[in-house]
Amino acid sequence: MVSGTTEGPSAATGQAPAAPQEHRLHETRPQERPPHDAPPYEPSVPAPAGCEARPPVPGARAHSPSDVRADAFRRAPMAMAVLDRAGRVVEANDAFAALLGTGPGAGSLSRVAAELLGRPGDEAVRAVLEGRRAGLRRTRRVRDAEGRARWLLVAVDPPRADGPGGALLSVTDISARRELEARVRDLRMHDPVTRLPNRALFFERLASVTGPTGPEGATEHGEHPEDRWPPEAGQARTGRIGVCYLDLDGFKAVNDTFGHRTGDLLLTAVAERLIRVAAAGARGGRTPLVARLGGDEFALLVPDSSGTEQLTSLASAALVALEEPFDAGGERLSVSASVGVVERPAAATSATELMQDADTTLYWAKADGGGRWTLFDPERNAHRMTRQVLAAELRPAIGRGEFVLDYQPLVELADGTTSGVEALVRWRHPQFGTLPPSRFIGQAEEDGSVVQLGRWVLRTACAQARAWQVARPGRRAIFVSVNVAVRQVWDSDLVADVAAALEATGLPPELLQLELTESALMGSAGRPLRVLQALSAMGVRIAIDDFGTGYSNLSYLSRLPVSVLKLDGSFVRSFRDDVPPGAADEVVVEAMVSLAHRLGLTVTAECVETAQQARRLLGIGCDTGQGWLWSRPVGPERIAGLLRRQG
Repeated sequence: MVSGTTEGPSAATGQAPAAPQEHRLHETRPQERPPHDAPPYEPSVPAPAGCEARPPVPGARAHSPSDVRADAFRRAPMAMAVLDRAGRVVEANDAFAALLGTGPGAGSLSRVAAELLGRPGDEAVRAVLEGRRAGLRRTRRVRDAEGRARWLLVAVDPPRADGPGGALLSVTDISARRELEARVRDLRMHDPVTRLPNRALFFERLASVTGPTGPEGATEHGEHPEDRWPPEAGQARTGRIGVCYLDLDGFKAVNDTFGHRTGDLLLTAVAERLIRVAAAGARGGRTPLVARLGGDEFALLVPDSSGTEQLTSLASAALVALEEPFDAGGERLSVSASVGVVERPAAATSATELMQDADTTLYWAKADGGGRWTLFDPERNAHRMTRQVLAAELRPAIGRGEFVLDYQPLVELADGTTSGVEALVRWRHPQFGTLPPSRFIGQAEEDGSVVQLGRWVLRTACAQARAWQVARPGRRAIFVSVNVAVRQVWDSDLVADVAAALEATGLPPELLQLELTESALMGSAGRPLRVLQALSAMGVRIAIDDFGTGYSNLSYLSRLPVSVLKLDGSFVRSFRDDVPPGAADEVVVEAMVSLAHRLGLTVTAECVETAQQARRLLGIGCDTGQGWLWSRPVGPERIAGLLRRQG
């Protein structure tokens, strides 16, 4: 029986099959020979090539052209039949009955023809039979008498408009060609090392079950519905899709150490274990598709998934399966893997979007230490995408003037007066609003734009400090403290930048303080040390920011031109009402303050939020405080008002 169809160009090759020669036959009863007294049989089509009428041979019996044509039609190796307007067979040649395994009866032939043509009432077929359409080509799959599948190319040509006759149905067995195409496709769509589906086949399968159309009605290269993916099963469709994207941890070291042959053996063994994991995780007769996407990357695709629990269970099983050591070419190898897990409604995503999120989640799993699975987090992904947007806009934003400075007072604990301010940069982003430094400074340090941004901050802060100084003649001027990134020390001429800012703004060097973290100062030698010494020689003060959270190497305090230690806020937060004086953190802070004073340094405590904290810090000798107890970071006009009230 007929079991598959494709209309138009051959789906397997992407090209239209060659059209058979055009034949038109006069309507007669099937296999019926005209009586001797009947007029000669006149087919309504020209004779096939090589069968044209020839001059009679002397002495031979004369045959009319119609006899020759009828005999050629009957003996033609191509299976052909003449159809009436209803699609019934009115005449068929011997090859037609032989190919389709049916008897000469008109009824059986017509039933076969109807199955070849497709569903009843097909408008395209009716148009050809009635001469309203030029022709029709379809690929059909049938089962022969022995139950073997055979592929047929079915062509229907309309009846000739200027004469009698029916439509011509021609059938060609293309099974051998399809088998060859299937073999070529199998080689092209499978990984030669593991024999798993490769990236191309994986994405083909994934695309067939994602998007608004989903898996309904999708066929592969014109194949029968039973070849659709996923295969039909008893389980009801959930309309969801899941992917476990797996990458081996440290596989490159295996190739580098033992060679690619051993690496290939390991990949094959990994593939075998993943296949067993997928088989064990089958639900409702549907087994996840295991594919090798390239290198040491594998994927398990779960159509009609039941939720994230199914996917995370599958990922956990895969990790457990890989824990046992492998024997690869006599080498005993152990590997772990990282897995990114994504599960969502199939109609709400595309193959590209799903795999982008799976790749991102795999990166998270590796960044978290590897040897684990990580589930896709939309909120985390949104933050990542925002970070990428900000990274692309950082440099242009500097030129557009989107950055501003806020200032937070530095207060003398002894008398409560403001002696300085710390400049804190903000990004007034047109889309995301005002962003704190934590949202963009890390990216700026990665791509180097922090050097350009740092120059702007330095000059703007110096100009503002000079403006406050000029506005308060004869009174004690406050200093401004500016944060300096590590890359500014290494990648720019920081000394020249500072000198240019001071000269352009007229700010005295002693009113400028530069804050560097411990990581920027650790092991200072060569260029960093020379930079700090040159800045100190200019009269600029150097402060170590977040002291106590980094290396806390006290030996460099005596070697570097440092003026101030800024204690990290984590120490100050331990100064709570419920923590009695003399607790461990307070003892540590007191020791650091005492050491700093003996080295001639002043100490600033960050993140002071309560008066009780300020009193205890003052009691152990801390010099300056900074925090919300006195003010949050505010604009320059608020600082000017604070200075006016201070007198």
